Amino acid sequence: MRTRRQQARSFLLRLIPNLAGPLKLSTCQSYPSARFRSIVLIRPGHLGDLLFTTPAIRNLREAFPQAHITYLIGTWSKAVIENNPNIDEIALCPFPGFTRQKKRSVFEPYVILLQYARQLRQEGFDLAIILRFDHWWGALLAYLAGIPRRVGYDVAEVRPFLTDIVPYSSDRHEVEQNLALVEQVASCKPVLSLAEGLQVTSSPLEFNLTTEDEVFAEGYLEGHGVEDGELLICIHPGAGAPVKLWKNEAWAQVANTLAQRYGAKVILTGSAEESPLCRAIAEEMTTKPIVAAGETSLGGLAAIMARCQLVLGVDSGPLHLAVATGTPTVHLFGPVDSRAFGPWGDPAHHIVVTSEMDCIPCNRLDYTPAELDRHPCVRNIPIEQVLEAAGRLIQAAEAPAEQGSCDSL
Repeated sequence: MRTRRQQARSFLLRLIPNLAGPLKLSTCQSYPSARFRSIVLIRPGHLGDLLFTTPAIRNLREAFPQAHITYLIGTWSKAVIENNPNIDEIALCPFPGFTRQKKRSVFEPYVILLQYARQLRQEGFDLAIILRFDHWWGALLAYLAGIPRRVGYDVAEVRPFLTDIVPYSSDRHEVEQNLALVEQVASCKPVLSLAEGLQVTSSPLEFNLTTEDEVFAEGYLEGHGVEDGELLICIHPGAGAPVKLWKNEAWAQVANTLAQRYGAKVILTGSAEESPLCRAIAEEMTTKPIVAAGETSLGGLAAIMARCQLVLGVDSGPLHLAVATGTPTVHLFGPVDSRAFGPWGDPAHHIVVTSEMDCIPCNRLDYTPAELDRHPCVRNIPIEQVLEAAGRLIQAAEAPAEQGSCDSL
C-alpha cells in the first residue's frame, strides 16, 4: 500500500499532464538515422537491470549509427557497461532512491533533479529514453532538461513528461520491454514474446571482457590449483535481499555432491560483504572449495564465470552476468517473477528452479528479519531439484548432440 507521501506525490504529478505537450501514443514510427544526433539513455538500477538493457542499446546503435549515445546511470554501475562498444559516453548520477543510502532531507531528490537537469540541458540532447518503467524522476529530468523527444512507458506518474509512450506489460521480460522502447523510435518491427518465437540467442545480454579481466581469471584459477580441462563449477549464493537467500547447509550439500559426483572443483563467489556467507558455506563442506568472495572486480568475476562449465545461484545480478558470458546457469527464484526477471538466454542452457509455494511471485523484497520465517519461498526449494537441474546441464555440456530442451522446473 502506498504511503501518504507517495499518494501526494502522485497527485501532484498528475496535475501537470499538459506540461510536456500533446502525447504521441505508441504508434509505429520510423526515424531516419540522421534524425537524432545526440541521445541520452536514463536508467537507475544495478547489475542485472543494466545488463537487461544491453540488447536494446545494441539495436539503438544499429538504428542510429552516427548518433552520440550517452548513458546516464548510477554512480555504482559504471563497471557494468564501461566497455560496451555501443555507448559513446557514460554519465553518472546519484539517483535518489537507488543509492541504498538514507537521503539527507525530503528536498534532496529535487535539488539533485535541478542540478542534473541543468547539466543535461547544456548537452543539447535530441532524444531521451527512460529505461525504467516507473521512473518519473528520470522522465521529469528529461523534461526539465528541455530534451525535445522523450520516450518511456505508459505509467501514470511517468506519462505527463513524455512525448512518446509505450505500453508496459507485466507479461513480458524486462529485455523485451527495453527493446520495445527502442523500436518506438527505430523501426516498425513488433516485439515478440518468448512464446511467440523471439530469438533470444540473436539478442543476447552483453558484457565485454577486457584482456586484463581474462589474464586475471587465468592467473587466479591457476594460482588456486585449477587445471586445464578440470570441471569448474561456480556457486554465487548471495543476493541483495535476505528473502532471496537459500540455506547455507543446502549450498554445502549441493557443492559436495557436484564435486564428488562429477569430480568438479567448486568456486564460491561474491562481494566483499558476502565473504562471511561464502566462508560459512565453505566451513560446512567436506570438499575444499575456492572462496573468491571479495577478491575479484566485476570484470574479473565475469571472466572467472566464463571459464566455468556451470554457475548456480539465487536470483541476483551476478547470475545474469554469468548468462552474459555464455555459461550455463541454474537460478533459484522465489519472490521475484522469473517471467519478467529470469535468465535471458537459451532455455536449454539456463534453468529456473522454484519451490511449490502458492504465493510465488509476490515481488516483495522488503520483508523484515522477523518476517523471513513466514516467507520461505527460496529456502523451501529441495536440494534434489537443484542437483537435478545442475546434472542436466553438466550432462548436456558433455554430450551436446543429445541435449534437449530445459524448461523451468
